[in-house]
Amino acid sequence: MHLGNKIKDVLSKQGKPVTWLANQLGCERTNVYNIFARKDISTGLLQKICIVLGHDFFKELSEETFRKR
Repeated sequence: MHLGNKIKDVLSKQGKPVTWLANQLGCERTNVYNIFARKDISTGLLQKICIVLGHDFFKELSEETFRKR
């Protein structure tokens, strides 16, 4: 799973702009675009994004990881 793409998809489905997410995370809009480009994200940042978006990316990662085995 490419986390950055997944975050971008969830944000888009929620109809929220990049500037909203940047404001919620306390960063600049360009930083959010950098997050979208990342395949891997630190757990601390991912936890913050999960809370802000109300979406459990950790669960998705876990399900994908163990489904492949």
